[in-house]
Amino acid sequence: MSTSPTTIRLDDHLKNQLNKALKPMGLSINAYFNMAARQLVIQRKVPFEILTKKEVPTKTTQKALVEAEAKELGIIPDDSPEFDNVNDLKKYLDKE
Repeated sequence: MSTSPTTIRLDDHLKNQLNKALKPMGLSINAYFNMAARQLVIQRKVPFEILTKKEVPTKTTQKALVEAEAKELGIIPDDSPEFDNVNDLKKYLDKE
């Protein structure tokens, strides 16, 4: 089977972290990317879970979360309007 060279650009910090993680497994960056590529072709999907960094909510979102929890716990009254159907909700929203 012939191979063709491929260039992958990684920032230096990520490359160092990747090498550090792969070394104890006995893998090179090239071997890792070959494995991942083969699994993607076999499985027809990304062969690992894609995670993102946990986002910190804004001050407004934090306040809304605290308020919602306080209402749920009965610490403050929940004066939010309730609707039995979509039409009543639409009428309420149109008023505002």
